[in-house]
Amino acid sequence: MEDAAIETHEITATDTGVEMINGTPYMQDAKGNLVPLDNVKPQHKLEDETVRKVIDFAESLSAEIGRFRNHTFADLFSLTAVLAQEYGSSKGGAKGNTTYQTFDGCMKVQVQVSDLVDFGPEIQVAKTLIDECLNEWAADSRPEIRSIVTRAFNTDKEGQINKSEIFMLMRMESEDERWQKAMKALKDAIRVTGSKSYLRFYKRDAPDADWTTITIDIAKAA
Repeated sequence: MEDAAIETHEITATDTGVEMINGTPYMQDAKGNLVPLDNVKPQHKLEDETVRKVIDFAESLSAEIGRFRNHTFADLFSLTAVLAQEYGSSKGGAKGNTTYQTFDGCMKVQVQVSDLVDFGPEIQVAKTLIDECLNEWAADSRPEIRSIVTRAFNTDKEGQINKSEIFMLMRMESEDERWQKAMKALKDAIRVTGSKSYLRFYKRDAPDADWTTITIDIAKAA
């Protein structure tokens, strides 16, 4: 009967990670087991409390940065719309890249738009042709070419083809017809799947001084 009462009793969870069941405090472990609070080691309670506090601040800060980003884009795009209406043209540059600057030239905000690139099945054809070239060239092939090829087709930490090395490979030239076909296959493999906009903030003490980046990045913040 007592067990049945516990099963049907409402469990109330708090932001401290403690659950009250029939007036008794429990904490849930990583396996989903409810452990009486008195049986949880003090150091584990302290660690749990510290992590929850830090995560609470992190979520609040993340939400605030998100609001800041959205408001910043809205303000800048509104300004662009006003300028376009005033002059009958857009302030945006290539791919929508735009720079906004204060009148004294000491502060600026940049909106940078980058394409998101992926590769289609043609890249496997390119890899086969490149391997044929390298195998036939053997000792005559430059070591740096082999190194770039190896890095280009090795997947990165996210399991994706190394895009920067692929583009570096495409800048290399050879009169071998297979190499030229491989480079064409690489170009045909490129898929622009979308774009992503970035905000950059800069400040300097005088118009002739160097720009200092205003960092909004927890890994790079001062």
